[in-house]
Amino acid sequence: MTETNVTWLTQESHDRLKGELDALIANRPVIAAEINERREEGDLKENGGYHAAREEQGQQEARIRQLQELLNTAKVGVAPTKSGVALPGSVVKVYYDGDESDTETFLIATREEGLRGDSNLETYSPNSPLGGALIDAKVGETREYTLPNGNTMKVTLVSAEPYHS
Repeated sequence: MTETNVTWLTQESHDRLKGELDALIANRPVIAAEINERREEGDLKENGGYHAAREEQGQQEARIRQLQELLNTAKVGVAPTKSGVALPGSVVKVYYDGDESDTETFLIATREEGLRGDSNLETYSPNSPLGGALIDAKVGETREYTLPNGNTMKVTLVSAEPYHS
């Protein structure tokens, strides 16, 4: 497994996602029973309950696959406790291309990790070009990363603090 395929999770997030996966898998017989019950109501073309149950089953199966993939590629660690270094699980403040007045603050983490806390805090994956460029950067350090259009951008780390939800 290459580093770019790794999903960084805290133990807390891993346990929460594993619990969600287990609950979805345990709910499979309930959804199957609902589909069978609706199927017996008659004409499937005009059976809204049947189609709704099938739709719900499809959504749950998609989420199960997503969680299984996420957990299979997860690297579980502890949230950072150290300030001043950008690590997965850090809230960082940066500025771009030497313009110190143009700052942005965001969380370096997976989307799943970011969903559990402040919904106003933007989340960048450690596998993204920006997130990857900042990993292990120290306050005051400038890094360069490639934009989707092929140009490069310089980003300077202003601060890095451990994330607390």
